[in-house]
Amino acid sequence: MPEGPEIRRAADSVGAAIKNRIAVEVRFGLPRLKPREAELRGERVREVESRGKAMLIRFANGLNIYSHNQLYGRWHTGPAYEFPDSRRQLRLAIHNREHSALLYSASDIAVLEDEALAEHPFLRRLGPDVLAAGLSEHQVIERLLRPEHRRRQLGGLLTDQSFLAGLGNYLRCEILFVAGLSPRARPQDCDPERLERLAGAILRLPRQSYQTGGITNDRQRAGELLAQGASFEEARFFVFRRKGKPCYRCGGAIERVMANGQPCYFCPRCQAP
Repeated sequence: MPEGPEIRRAADSVGAAIKNRIAVEVRFGLPRLKPREAELRGERVREVESRGKAMLIRFANGLNIYSHNQLYGRWHTGPAYEFPDSRRQLRLAIHNREHSALLYSASDIAVLEDEALAEHPFLRRLGPDVLAAGLSEHQVIERLLRPEHRRRQLGGLLTDQSFLAGLGNYLRCEILFVAGLSPRARPQDCDPERLERLAGAILRLPRQSYQTGGITNDRQRAGELLAQGASFEEARFFVFRRKGKPCYRCGGAIERVMANGQPCYFCPRCQAP
């Protein structure tokens, strides 16, 4: 599933194509949304923003298109009315005179009035966006130590969107490795130094992933691996999807356990409980 950095990059691309332009046509591929097309046709797109793993396309008339890619959704932008060769189902198309923004395969799409955003089932439970420019280490530590969070294992807490919006499975694994913490560790068991290290990783890795298109590994190492012929997927991570491969720090084998219903990759030496 795309995580916060991927959705923010998609929002950047969609925004570049349609923001501050008139939507000459809006088409939904979901029958239940067809009646809303006429309300959006001819309206100016005033903003495109990400909220964790969700995207909002905001129109000047107070309507918003909410979308969540879930596992299979993909955005495509290009010249107006040019469609990629794809077997995916087109769920949303926004066309202006210059560009088109197309969303394929996603099914979690809604049209919401401004006043309804705060009551949407997904949006209303979101914590602060992990990519928010104003989010500080102090604020992250404060959230880690809240009564509802402090006793939870980090392997589950870090993917809870009510804690921080935008963190998912690969970021969870990479953050815990950089912080040197086991998925079973709890905030209340961490001393101030570990909390600072964890908060720093929570802020730094999603922002690096956003800037680099998905690299959370050491940037120099990733560059060297790519130069040696490694694929992008092989080069981008410290531990994620590297079960059985040597840890870049200690040389031990990366392991995989299930945490909160998803596979969590970690180094048992570097992340000892």
